[in-house]
Amino acid sequence: MKDDTGEKRLGWLTPRFLLRFALLACIALVVVGLGVALTPGNPKQPGEPPFSERARTAALTETLRLRAAGEHLGSSAPGAGQSALARTVTLLTGQARALLSPGQAAPVFPSAVAAQANSATQNGPGTQAAQPSTGAASPPPAPLPDSPAGLAAALAASGSQRIADATEADGGMARLLAAVGTAQLLQASSLAAATGVPVPPNADPVPPQLSGSCPGPVVSASPASGGVTVAQALEAAVRTELQSVYGYQLALTRLGGEPAKAAAGQLARHEALLRGAESLSLRHCVSPPPPEAGYGLAPSFFAAPGTGLAGLETSALPVYGDLVALSEGETRQWAISALLETARGAAAWGAQPGPLPGLSADVESLPPLPDPSTPTPDAPAPTPGR
Repeated sequence: MKDDTGEKRLGWLTPRFLLRFALLACIALVVVGLGVALTPGNPKQPGEPPFSERARTAALTETLRLRAAGEHLGSSAPGAGQSALARTVTLLTGQARALLSPGQAAPVFPSAVAAQANSATQNGPGTQAAQPSTGAASPPPAPLPDSPAGLAAALAASGSQRIADATEADGGMARLLAAVGTAQLLQASSLAAATGVPVPPNADPVPPQLSGSCPGPVVSASPASGGVTVAQALEAAVRTELQSVYGYQLALTRLGGEPAKAAAGQLARHEALLRGAESLSLRHCVSPPPPEAGYGLAPSFFAAPGTGLAGLETSALPVYGDLVALSEGETRQWAISALLETARGAAAWGAQPGPLPGLSADVESLPPLPDPSTPTPDAPAPTPGR
């Protein structure tokens, strides 16, 4: 009887079959691997912009919206109202130039009444309250204010929102937002007074109730090689308030009537600011500087004390701007409130704090707003510091 061959005894598991199977498996693996490599993966969704960038974008959008409203209202306003609206537009233009990122295309808001009916189709994340963008689809912009009273109220609301955002933004952006908000609140009152409309409700930030103490030894502020510190900014605030108190005390000996009453009220405010700056210095473990025997004042101060007091208030604004940028938490909240109070004090004596009180930047040196008819390339997100 004839024996079966080896292949018949192995059945289908022959070496030739196993070799073919291994070869086909390798080919299949190569094909699958190439398919995975060539198949594009799902692109990563861009992350939400930082809060400071969203707050800047919201501030720019609302500022341009109010500027468009001011331009439209100014074209038909009479006399003093037209001048007040023109000043408002100038202020908002300067602020928009400071808020605009290099190369960024500014949102366009139509100033014609007929175009406002189509405002839902306009681009831009502006809202009535100007909340920072969340990165989601933006709602259509709110209709432009159609009266001086409406514009004054919108200015006040925008200023309050900018100041609220400044409490949480990064240092340089916090300073810019606080400056924009302060100027908008001041302009809201100025516009209302010039156009004979009700002044918007007082929306000033409430300064915190300072409490707490230094957890360690109290030392004197020392110069820092890497730049100004919070301790040094607080020391500058104390020195500024000591000089302001001294100046108001001298001015009261030369003023009478209503100016004297106003100066007495401002003196009490500066004394309160001095106590606050000293308290915060101790909380930061820094010994506040003692008062000096006297402070140098220009000879013109005695001839025109009101003008001299305006100069004192104006010179204090950058001090509080520094403190806003360098601090955080309750210290920053206090600094923002002090910045607004000081800007109001300067305006009360006839000074013009400008569109960015607390910043030393020259608005005229900033790049102009781009022509909306000229396309601008996309620009990378700016670093939130100025």
